[in-house]
Amino acid sequence: MNILVTGGAGFIGSHITDELIRLGHSVHVADHLSTGKKEYLNPRAVFHQVDLLDSGMNRIFEEAKPEIVIHHAAQIDVQTSIRKPLLDAEVNILGTLALLERCRDYGVRKLIYASSAAVYGSPEYLPVDEKHPARPLSFYGISKHTPEHYIEAFGHLFGLDYTILRYANVYGVRQDPKGEGGVVSVFMGKLLTGEPAVIFGDGEQTRDWIYVKDVVKANIAALSRGSRSLLNIGCNRETSVNDLLRLMCELCGRPFQPVYAPARPGDIARADRLDNSVAADALGWTPQYTLRLGLEETCGYYRKFYEQ
Repeated sequence: MNILVTGGAGFIGSHITDELIRLGHSVHVADHLSTGKKEYLNPRAVFHQVDLLDSGMNRIFEEAKPEIVIHHAAQIDVQTSIRKPLLDAEVNILGTLALLERCRDYGVRKLIYASSAAVYGSPEYLPVDEKHPARPLSFYGISKHTPEHYIEAFGHLFGLDYTILRYANVYGVRQDPKGEGGVVSVFMGKLLTGEPAVIFGDGEQTRDWIYVKDVVKANIAALSRGSRSLLNIGCNRETSVNDLLRLMCELCGRPFQPVYAPARPGDIARADRLDNSVAADALGWTPQYTLRLGLEETCGYYRKFYEQ
């Protein structure tokens, strides 16, 4: 099958690309490399360095002739969205809309879209299911939610099939330890360099953490299942940031000595425990990694990274 992966040089997209190629698919990757890395690119994928709003995307669609587009190119940081809301909207909303137009114009059968649990905002009940009201607290949450409506409308107006995946907090190998978006990778970088890990707020805020390999499996399942569905992709387990860091300290052999800082705007106090039962039915998917197992693999990877 011909598949185009946007953001395929990034954290999640590169893992999806690897698995698609392992399964025998023909894969083109479109990535601007603003946060993606060339070293994460699978050598068997056809790479195009391009912005989603560039006219060069037309040539990519003509060459790749994708049957399915898996869309992971995005601005992913909440704090960046608050500092630069126009940039956030340009990448996440206009970039997705431009991609949808090309999907329509070039006869793409299906779009798989990486959305976020940030669309829900502060939960009114737990676990959060797909019927929960969407009341995002950050511009990032807004910019991930808005394309969902465009995708559904393109499905209704033009017959484009789709699966929308709302991710909990994804962590794992290849997540940038020097960035702001991935708490696990940032903590890992601090622990392995002997720097203090900073927790914003009191650390009792909870999150649902899901390992990147489980996210990959959900995307692969969506190639053939989950038609016109909106699905939570999480573990349905709450873990506080304090408990997360304690477990990471145990696995890395470091003392638990966090530095606490004031909570940041846009952060959610209790969130992201996602009910994944609809995804289980629609995709035949359930997460296979416990938090400990996923962190063990992640810690092993970063140890090699920092020991080089």
